[in-house]
Amino acid sequence: MTTHAPDEARVIPLRPYTAPPRTEEASRPARQQAPGPSAPREPLWRDLVGEVLRRERLAQERTLKDVAETARISMPYLSELERGRKEASSEVLAAAARALGLGLADLLSLAQDELARPTRTRPVRTPAGRPQASPTARRNGLCLAA
Repeated sequence: MTTHAPDEARVIPLRPYTAPPRTEEASRPARQQAPGPSAPREPLWRDLVGEVLRRERLAQERTLKDVAETARISMPYLSELERGRKEASSEVLAAAARALGLGLADLLSLAQDELARPTRTRPVRTPAGRPQASPTARRNGLCLAA
């Protein structure tokens, strides 16, 4: 005869649970390495594409609702794309670009320009009007005199 109720499952442990031994490193919280001054943080592609989508939409003075309806995507999803929260498929990017009167190649080219912007060296005018290397160029060693 059994001692458990007929509607209850009986659990038989295979082996007793023992916690793994804690090491000093395992007890410390994981730290994220922040990029140092010599290694600038690379922007994410979804952030760059989102910035371009938002900038183009605002330049045309159009609403999220209008562009989302034209692209046949949901308004919350378009908002997430613009904020860089979602990684869109090529089909969705093409639809959003078409809704803004752009081709997919145009959208990606504009995003690529955004990606290349921090690495370019632009002359900065001094008060006397003489060209001077930008702070980025000086920091990256791209000029002769700092």
